[in-house]
Amino acid sequence: MAAPRRPARFSQLVTSSARHQPTSPPVGWTTVESDEVTTDPPAAPLRIVVAKPGLDGHDRGAKVVARALRDAGMEVIYTGLHQTPEQIVQTAIAEDADAIGLSVLSGAHMTLFTKVIELLKRADAADIVVFGGGIIPEADRAELADIGVAQVFTPGATMAEIVAWVRAHVRHGGDF
Repeated sequence: MAAPRRPARFSQLVTSSARHQPTSPPVGWTTVESDEVTTDPPAAPLRIVVAKPGLDGHDRGAKVVARALRDAGMEVIYTGLHQTPEQIVQTAIAEDADAIGLSVLSGAHMTLFTKVIELLKRADAADIVVFGGGIIPEADRAELADIGVAQVFTPGATMAEIVAWVRAHVRHGGDF
C-alpha cells in the first residue's frame, strides 16, 4: 500500500504549547464538555478532481457532476476542457485528490481511462480512485472495471446516485 500523501496537514492541532491555548472559545463557538479524549483530526472533505480528457468539448455533464459533489460538501477541482491524462494525474497528485472523475463522450474512453490508470500506478498514486461517466458501451464497462476503473456512470444516472456512490466508495488516501 502506498504511503499517504497527506504528510502533516493537522500537525498544528497537536503540537501547540499550553501558553498558546485560548482561555475562551472563539466568538460564535460553544464549549462542549466530554470525558472522551481524542487526537483524531477533524474529518476533511473528500477532494475530487473532475476532468474532461481528450478533444471532447461537451462539458455540461462534468460541470453538473462537479457542482453536485461540491454541494454535497466535497472539495472539487475542475480541470476544464481538453486535458491530457498526464495533466489530469499531475493535478490529482498536486491537489492531494482522493478520486478522479473522468467525463468521456468522445468514444476514446478505453484509451483515456487506461492511460490515467497507468500513469497513477507509475506515480505510486494508484490509491486515487478513478470513476467516470459518458456514452460507454456495456462491454467496455466490464473491461474498464478489469483495468481498475471503480465505477462508470451512464446517461440516466442521477446526481444523488453519483454522490452516494462517491461517499460510499471513496476515502481519504484511497482507504476503501
